[in-house]
Amino acid sequence: MLIDLTLSVDTALLDNISSTERMVRWGHLGTHFDGMDTEFSLEYWRLKGKLFDVRGYEDGIIGIGDIDPSVIEKGDFVIFYTGFLENQEYGSSIYFNDHPQLSYELIDLLLEKEVKIIGIDAAGLRRGEEHTPVDQRCADRGVFVVENIANLKSLNNAAGKKQFTVYTSPVNFKGMTGLPCRVIAEVA
Repeated sequence: MLIDLTLSVDTALLDNISSTERMVRWGHLGTHFDGMDTEFSLEYWRLKGKLFDVRGYEDGIIGIGDIDPSVIEKGDFVIFYTGFLENQEYGSSIYFNDHPQLSYELIDLLLEKEVKIIGIDAAGLRRGEEHTPVDQRCADRGVFVVENIANLKSLNNAAGKKQFTVYTSPVNFKGMTGLPCRVIAEVA
């Protein structure tokens, strides 16, 4: 079974988000990598996926205690299903400013485990002024962040705690801080 995890973007959404998000013209539209001037290696195209259902997080912070870190392996594409994209309109002020965040301890754990990609169904791993430095820190360690991952309810229903494969294809833009991408999960 193939599940498209990419947020669909149409002209109405593009018009709406262009008025609220200044980074759209630099590749930060819909499902995208925060590339941080790091080239996407084709080795990242096909990875083992791990999905963590963290709906019900408290205080907007997702921590190590909200997941089972023992299942994370080097090279994984780790996805956090918060339910935020399902419940908030993509492009709204709330979507960009009040989304759930990963704790610094959880981000450090993912970097220590040498995952390849961290994905989330929200506008970033951290909010506001903490967003870009965290993305840069991940990029400096060879880890990409994919934001605005969609259809995680379908993936959760199909895969649950089973391993699956994730295929990620960013647009081959040069000199952009964000790379729009298509993300597809294959559940056996």
